[in-house]
Amino acid sequence: MNNSVTNTARLLGAGLRALLVLTLVTGVLYPLAVTGIAQGLFPGRANGSEVRADGRVVGSSLIGQQGYGLDYFQPRPANGLGENTLNTQYKLILSGATNLSADNRKLAESVRAAKAEVVQQNSTSDYRVNPADVPADAVTSSGSGLDPDISPRYADLQVHRVAARNHLSVTEVRRLVDRHTESRTLGFMGEPRVNVLALNIALRELVVRN
Repeated sequence: MNNSVTNTARLLGAGLRALLVLTLVTGVLYPLAVTGIAQGLFPGRANGSEVRADGRVVGSSLIGQQGYGLDYFQPRPANGLGENTLNTQYKLILSGATNLSADNRKLAESVRAAKAEVVQQNSTSDYRVNPADVPADAVTSSGSGLDPDISPRYADLQVHRVAARNHLSVTEVRRLVDRHTESRTLGFMGEPRVNVLALNIALRELVVRN
C-alpha cells in the first residue's frame, strides 16, 4: 500500500516537473526566442508591416482600407467585410468575400451599379471613362476583402479625377502611378499591382509640395 502511494506521488511529481519544463520552454523561452529573432532580422514584418506618414502609423502595407475621399485613389470594393461602427475605416469585424456565384443576380446587379459609379466618379469635364475600360478589380472585392493593391489599369483610370480634384496635371499624377507600380513577384508570380496606401501618401506629399 505504501509503495503504491509512493509510486503515485513519484509519478505525479515527475508529471508536474515535465509540465513546468514544457511550459517554460514552449510557452516562454521559445516565443521569446522567435520574437527576438523576428524583431532583430525583420522588425518591419514582425510589427505588421506598418506604414508611417506624418510621424504616425497610418496603416499596413498588407491590409487594404476603405474610406478614402474622392481626392484620393480608391481601393477595391470590400463587399464581404462586416460592419463596425467603432472602426468604419477598416471594418475588421470579419473578412471575406461575398460568396456569391458568378451567375447570382445580386452580384450581377452590384457589379453593374459599381461600374456605373466608377464611370460617373472618374469622368471629368474633359475626360469620359469608357465603361468597357473599367477593370474587374474596380467592381469586385477580393477573396478576403482586404486586398491592399489595385491593378495599374484601375489606378490609371482614376488619374484624371485625382488630377482634377487636386489641381495637378494628368502627367504628374500618371508619373506618380508609374513610380508606384510593382512588377510581378520574382518576375513571374502574380500580376503587376499598385499599393493604394503608398500611392495616396505620395499623392498627398505631391499636393503639399504644389
